[in-house]
Amino acid sequence: MSKANIGDRITVRVLKYDGTEYRRWSAGLTGREGSLLILDAEFEDEVQHESLGNIPQGTQTIEYYWLDHWYNIFRFLKNDGTTRLYYCNVSLPPIFEGAELQYTDLDIDILVQPDLSYQVLDVEEFEANSARYGYSGEIQRNARAAVDELTSMIGTRQFPFGENTLKSSVSSGVN
Repeated sequence: MSKANIGDRITVRVLKYDGTEYRRWSAGLTGREGSLLILDAEFEDEVQHESLGNIPQGTQTIEYYWLDHWYNIFRFLKNDGTTRLYYCNVSLPPIFEGAELQYTDLDIDILVQPDLSYQVLDVEEFEANSARYGYSGEIQRNARAAVDELTSMIGTRQFPFGENTLKSSVSSGVN
């Protein structure tokens, strides 16, 4: 377990299943409750994303990582601080040590609009990489269960989905 404290800067590393680093960025640790870590980050460079289109430099995100869950959730913000969209990544549970959080991406993503309509993305990529990398049956089952859990959370507006639950849930210790 990490010794990082609220306010510390940490490095987030995203790996592919074969261990190669896919992305890396710096974020501030702004909340910690049980297994939940909340990070604030800002895109250092403009990024072209297959599903999200152009993500301008300076775009802010609030990122939610549970150390015992097979997913994480990014809340992309507009300039006025309101939600632009949510982006959920299905992944192996993250590892948080020192000033570094890393997770292994398992390809399936869920794009969630502010009205909480959503689209499950990259299922074909998950299937192809299951064969390519040899995902075990357990990994495949947990990834599919993560999609089911996320879509249930979206449908019932559980934390962190929905503007009104964002701050009150963290302060009340709901995770």
